[in-house]
This record gives sequence, C-alpha cells and structure tokens, in this order.
Amino acid sequence: MLENIRKDIERLVAAYEAEKELRMNLEEELRHCKAENGAYRKQIAELYRLTDNLKLKNTLLGASGDADEARSRIDRMIKDIDRCISLMEK
Repeated sequence: MLENIRKDIERLVAAYEAEKELRMNLEEELRHCKAENGAYRKQIAELYRLTDNLKLKNTLLGASGDADEARSRIDRMIKDIDRCISLMEK
C-alpha cells in the first residue's frame, strides 16, 4: 500500500512538472504573440496613414494627375479662403 502511494505521488509530481513546463512554454508563446501583435498594429497604423496620404494626394491631383494643376487648385482655394476672411472682417 505504501508503495502504491509512493508511485501515485511520483506520477503526480511528474504530471505537475509536465504541466509546469507546458505553462512556461505557453507563457513564452503568449509573450511572443503579444510582441508580434504590437508590431502588426504599428504596421497597420502606418499603412492607414499611407492610404490616407494617397487618398489626399489623389483628391488634390484630380483626374488629370498633374501636380501643377493641383498646385493651382490649392492656390485658388487659398485665395477663396482669404477672400472669405476679408469679407467676414468687414
């Protein structure tokens, strides 16, 4: 009977050690996944920023894709804004 208890304890200790090793491996994997997730979030944010910049560029360039035309459109917008400000001051 004492031998059976000893074997049961040995099995429990072995099972505990195996679970402890598994837990440590899972914690390491979780740390790795969290770091990877953080890197992906940064990459996604950067891609969103680039997408927004491209959308803005395409909007300003218009259908023609001409940078000079876009500059002239911006200049016209600035003049219109200046004109509105001067009218509001009167």
